[in-house]
Amino acid sequence: MTQGAGQGPEAERTATLRDFRVPAYVHETGPYDQSAHPGDVVPAHEEGLPEGYTPTQRDLPVIVRDDTAQAAGEPAPDPAAQPAAGPGPLFVVGDVHGYLDELTAALREQGLVDDAGQWCAGTARLWFLGDFTDRGPDGIGVIDLVMRLSAEAAAAGGYCKALMGNHELLLLGAKRYGDTPVNSGAGTATFQAAWLLNGGQKTDMDRLQDHHLQWMARLDALEEVDGHLLVHSDTTAYLEYGRSIEEVNDTVHDALTRNDADEVWDLFRKFTKRFSFRDEGGAEAARSLLATYGGTRVVHGHSPIPYLLGEVGSEDGEDDAGPTVDGPHVYAEGLAIAMDGGVTMAGKLLVQQLPLAD
Repeated sequence: MTQGAGQGPEAERTATLRDFRVPAYVHETGPYDQSAHPGDVVPAHEEGLPEGYTPTQRDLPVIVRDDTAQAAGEPAPDPAAQPAAGPGPLFVVGDVHGYLDELTAALREQGLVDDAGQWCAGTARLWFLGDFTDRGPDGIGVIDLVMRLSAEAAAAGGYCKALMGNHELLLLGAKRYGDTPVNSGAGTATFQAAWLLNGGQKTDMDRLQDHHLQWMARLDALEEVDGHLLVHSDTTAYLEYGRSIEEVNDTVHDALTRNDADEVWDLFRKFTKRFSFRDEGGAEAARSLLATYGGTRVVHGHSPIPYLLGEVGSEDGEDDAGPTVDGPHVYAEGLAIAMDGGVTMAGKLLVQQLPLAD
């Protein structure tokens, strides 16, 4: 499980604000031989990619954070005040990407943890939508917190659960396979190189232990809760892995158990696709997932709301406070809810109670 870490030297580079210019957006189902997802870096030898290939060399940029004020949200409910009978309120968390302090603050704001970071929400139910590591300073600390809260919530009659994101697959691949070549569909690639280019942190790799790997490998890909279809990625690629939630989750777990580098790479590549529910045809794509797996709304992370809306910081960045994110983004004729507030680009780490207020 832990073999083949394949640690290689990290290339040091000082990012410039021009690096964060947003290229033209591309709908997932469009041709990829001419353009890439926002922030993708495609090596020159991979120009002219085959149709359907999703570049994964660097799927989103990171904007340097500063001490900017976050947008004010609604007053936090008191989960502990819910009646003891029946399930407690449902909360979801968008992409965390190693920002442990921001996560703890957001959970505290919603009344889910106390000042010491301990679960204090009684029977509340909490779902993380994946992407715990990379880009931010303490991905392993985030995983440790989620694992601890899972035990504390269960003891209190609630629960804390998590879904698998593409960055969990990326970190698993980097640890298991290192520099082992994989068939990327457009030349040779490695998990190690993709992990570094997508924000992999050496401190996370150094602290990664067997129990972290086992926990990540057992995460489910999707779940339906109270009419909400919870997924990490805003993609219809889940349909390729099964016609039921159980079948998809079993297929993903089986792929990780077989420990085939090419198979895991293909899974990572498909989980990296995005924007299925945006623009023309987006509502129909959301309906296809809901009709297959159940629920009335798709709730996802993965694609930061500022990118879905076409909002990014100014190019010079001198007076830029980062993208303004007040809360989840509802779109696709009300069938999709985006939960990635763009914490890696000075946005907001979102923790939201569902259902949303009308």
